[in-house]
Amino acid sequence: MILLRSLVFTVAFYVATLAQMVFWTPVFFLLPRKFAWHIPRLWAKSLLWLQHVIIGSRYEFRGLHNIPRGRPFIVASKHQSTWETYTGLLFLDDPSYVLKRELMFIPLWGWYATKMKVVPVDRGRRGVALAAMAATAGRQYHEGRQIIIYPEGTRTAAGAAPRYKYGITHLYTAIGATVLPVAVNSGLYWPRRSWRLYPGTIVMEFLEPIEPGLARDEFAAELERRIEAATDGLIAEAANCDNPPPLALKLMRRRRAHAGAAGSA
Repeated sequence: MILLRSLVFTVAFYVATLAQMVFWTPVFFLLPRKFAWHIPRLWAKSLLWLQHVIIGSRYEFRGLHNIPRGRPFIVASKHQSTWETYTGLLFLDDPSYVLKRELMFIPLWGWYATKMKVVPVDRGRRGVALAAMAATAGRQYHEGRQIIIYPEGTRTAAGAAPRYKYGITHLYTAIGATVLPVAVNSGLYWPRRSWRLYPGTIVMEFLEPIEPGLARDEFAAELERRIEAATDGLIAEAANCDNPPPLALKLMRRRRAHAGAAGSA
């Protein structure tokens, strides 16, 4: 049953996305950017509704009081599934995404992204790409926008060892930015590289912002510590709920085994 529901949702996800893009195209590109964001937000809400109805997903958003108001900031989010790529924008006024340049070539989707003035990154150019990213993101930041970046650069499986990239640290120091860390447990219910989605409560937790002024190494360590500690807490919480997802139980058993092995050493 879970596999069938997952396949139905996957089809509904892509059909709803394509249908809404086609439907809104005549209007979307005529609207000012800030007002045009209402259309992706409607799309995001429709996907949340579809996932709730088809899969049985519920959603909880914590720490909303930590979101800075009336000033720009960088959102540094844990990235475990597709879910947070559209859900996070519901809470932001005029967001921009740091994303790989190849996505801009997707028909229709790339046009939407260009309209919203995101920050495409050419990963093959490394140092040049880092400087270009900082220049574009810095300009948007000082225009008052919120910049969304995934510090690990790609989706990572829930419970996997963290691999934070240098990009977020470079942005923090180059721009002098406030950074809002975000933890999620979405990978427990929408696992990476899996067709199966599981019912349960997906949590997005906005953590206390990190203000400018820290040294590079100090910032990098603090960002990783906050996000990973909160993410670990969400995994443990899911494992102890009434209907835990299989991956949460597997991860907690692995942790107990490691703790037992360490204790007996």
